[in-house]
Amino acid sequence: MSDRELYCDTCEGVRPFEVPPCADGHGAACPELACTGCGAAMLIATFTFPATQLTARRGPAPRRRAA
Repeated sequence: MSDRELYCDTCEGVRPFEVPPCADGHGAACPELACTGCGAAMLIATFTFPATQLTARRGPAPRRRAA
C-alpha cells in the first residue's frame, strides 16, 4: 500500500490516503484512494487528449501582383 497526504473534504484537513486493494489489477498505481481517517474515497484520474489540428484547410494563397 502506498500512502499520500492529501486534503480530505470530510475530515476538513490534510490526512494520509492509501490505495485500497484493487479488484481491477492496478496495484499501487490504482487511481482510487481512501482516507485513513474517515474512509472517504477519492479518485485521482489523469486524462490525455489527442492533439487537434489548429489550421483549417483553405484554398490556395492569393497571388501577389508585381509592382
